[in-house]
Amino acid sequence: MSAANDLLNNYQHIIADLRLVPATGGVFEVEVDGGLIYSKMATGRHAEPGEVLAQFTQLAGTQVPLDL
Repeated sequence: MSAANDLLNNYQHIIADLRLVPATGGVFEVEVDGGLIYSKMATGRHAEPGEVLAQFTQLAGTQVPLDL
């Protein structure tokens, strides 16, 4: 749940919808607007702390300020 917390803590002002979908088989994928930004299957490992947030930040761009 750290990835979801990271995203909401920093970008709740621009995230309209966040869904956690239970799955089996060790699946962990993060999609934004239909695009995959992280996949455990593709990397062969779970995301490091802050990795999903960094990917989202890169996607959102530097013009979107963090909600501090």
